[in-house]
Amino acid sequence: MKTAPLQSQQLVENQDQVDRVIAKHQGRPGRLLGILEELQEGHPRKYLPMEVLEYVAARTNIPAAQVYSVATFYALFNLQPQGENTICICRGTACHTRGSRNLLERLKLELSIKEGEEEGSADKLSVTTPDGKFTLRTVACFGQCALAPVVEVNHCILGHVNEQALQREIEGLRVRRK
Repeated sequence: MKTAPLQSQQLVENQDQVDRVIAKHQGRPGRLLGILEELQEGHPRKYLPMEVLEYVAARTNIPAAQVYSVATFYALFNLQPQGENTICICRGTACHTRGSRNLLERLKLELSIKEGEEEGSADKLSVTTPDGKFTLRTVACFGQCALAPVVEVNHCILGHVNEQALQREIEGLRVRRK
């Protein structure tokens, strides 16, 4: 089977790496999830460019529509470049009633995110700051309701978060990256 090469220069340079990831997962149940997860994790901006999705479809003989639907169905996959730090705020009922909306609004102010810059709504938001340092996201529920309100910072779950604690986390991230 002849496969179209990846288009962007960075992806052309990494085509062998993509092929190795695909080969590593060959024959495994749920291989598409494993392939996409590993490719995203290996990308410097932690996302799956459309060229990669198309290439994976061609190399695995999985229809492109199916690859795209998997990448868009699971919240862990990103189709846009992500910031160096990711902050994710839970918008589930328990978190909402315990102040997650205020945390979200405070974080938008803290990161200088203006109305209209974000994609989606308050219930499903994803925006990266122009400097690429932070990505702010929301999720429907982390399933950690007893810890409400819950915030995830760089894949670390924090419970019973208030505005002061969230501000300390952000300041800590700013200090560590200097």
